[in-house]
Amino acid sequence: MTDQDCNPLTPEVLTSIADYFKVLSEVSRLQILCCLRSGPMNVMELTEATGFSQANLSKHLKIMTQAGILSRQPKGVSAYYEVADPKVFVLCQSVCDGIGDRLRQQAQQFQLGPTGIGDRAGRSAAQSHPG
Repeated sequence: MTDQDCNPLTPEVLTSIADYFKVLSEVSRLQILCCLRSGPMNVMELTEATGFSQANLSKHLKIMTQAGILSRQPKGVSAYYEVADPKVFVLCQSVCDGIGDRLRQQAQQFQLGPTGIGDRAGRSAAQSHPG
């Protein structure tokens, strides 16, 4: 492998990437993203949809807006929040797909067991009650 193949990122870029993932590592913020998938919502709508207190929701909205994940659009007396870059949903779907694949593999391993002859519960029962 040559240096051109690897193209290492600078520490500053890696820090920015890590900061972006830190914002997305909070379950509450992922819930907010799910709510905003269908379009912009104001704070009252998001409070009702998530069940969060207004103070808690506002804290998360501020963090997500500062990170560039959400944008805030004032409309009359309300402010509407929307996803600033829909690619965040592509990222989330990719992560979900990877987790789903891993869980399916684990379930298959559990069903087949290490020898491939059946699940662990079935083998245990057969060993406990010889025919």
